[in-house]
Amino acid sequence: MNKKVGRYSFILGVIIAIILGLALPIGYAVQSWLTSILVILGLVVGFINVQVKQSKEFLLVATILVIVSGLGGSAFSAIGEVILIGRFLSGMLNGILIFVVPAAIVVGLKQIQELAKS
Repeated sequence: MNKKVGRYSFILGVIIAIILGLALPIGYAVQSWLTSILVILGLVVGFINVQVKQSKEFLLVATILVIVSGLGGSAFSAIGEVILIGRFLSGMLNGILIFVVPAAIVVGLKQIQELAKS
């Protein structure tokens, strides 16, 4: 059951991150709700979906995603005025960033706890 919850949380988080990027003109209240949902889903993925033996691989991939999303979001927003799709790509990358960072924090803390045990 926990695996299904974690799997669906991950899929839903990616979908909401894409929707958040594509739906830039939506109101502030909707954006803040979607952002809050992304953070909660990221925490769920970190607690449920990633096991201790997968922690190192997850943290490596999460670090790469955070770097690419952060730098890519900045680059796309900088050229967003020139190319119409830049704003949307920037929004999607920022949504992925909002989703992945809480999961990475939880998994990192779980990994530190495991290291402290041994």
